[in-house]
Amino acid sequence: MSASESDQLVEKITAGVTLAIQRLVECTKKEDAELVISRDGKVVRIKARDLII
Repeated sequence: MSASESDQLVEKITAGVTLAIQRLVECTKKEDAELVISRDGKVVRIKARDLII
């Protein structure tokens, strides 16, 4: 695999992960639920509607 092919693969994977996160947040907002994330090494629960993505 060449460097350009590797870069393209990384871009596709990054785009896919970003899209999945956006869809997760949108779905969670519709349910008015919370997401569990890590902030500064601590587990934090936040309302999805409070996220800006």
